Amino acid sequence: MNDDVRNIVLGVAATAISGGFGWFARTYLWRRALRRKQAFFGLPTGSDCLFVVNRQMGGTEGSVHRNDAFALLEISALIKDCGANLQIVSHDGVRQGFGERAEFCVGGPVSNARTAAHLASMLPGVRVDVSTEPGPDRGSIKVGGESYRWQRGQVEYVVLARLTTGPSARPVFLISGQTAISNQAGARFLARNHVGLARRYREESFCVVLKVINSDAYGPDVAELLVDVTEAARTPVAAAA
Repeated sequence: MNDDVRNIVLGVAATAISGGFGWFARTYLWRRALRRKQAFFGLPTGSDCLFVVNRQMGGTEGSVHRNDAFALLEISALIKDCGANLQIVSHDGVRQGFGERAEFCVGGPVSNARTAAHLASMLPGVRVDVSTEPGPDRGSIKVGGESYRWQRGQVEYVVLARLTTGPSARPVFLISGQTAISNQAGARFLARNHVGLARRYREESFCVVLKVINSDAYGPDVAELLVDVTEAARTPVAAAA
């Protein structure tokens, strides 16, 4: 074997080894990211989860606002990535506790009875004004001594929470916005920022308030994490006072 042939063989071998190592590294990183995503969402491969849809305010019985349907699409992509199975149920058709299956619950307590139950049992420090009469406090979210009032199309707020009762229990993800478009903004924020949220909170419960900015112009795209209210949200109002 002359020098030219030897150099060609060594070059091919080096390329194969380098390519194989690169493939192995990419596969390892992809699998590690997938395991972390599955752990955060409580969605191991082949598992089942619930998506609890709310009702459209002022709509016909069983109707869902299109922005809430878009929120479902945002979440369903995450579920598909994890290799889990999705079951869509109406908010008034769920008759089970939590912890056995992961759950995504979308909508405020006025349009989603399941949200109202989760707030009462797991986030007693969060109060949502459910009055139907016009006024500055209508739909406002109160937690930690602060009141978050919405201005339609300009400023809206969303409670985004990951709730779990123990290390072996599957989590409930609660997206409780003041409007349908803020529900979608909360779902989109979760889809875009789940890596950072998982890094910050790991597999613990948390509750944050998101601020949706100028949805008339930007739709559900511009949402920011305003404040972490985990401690205040889990403390009953009477006890906090």
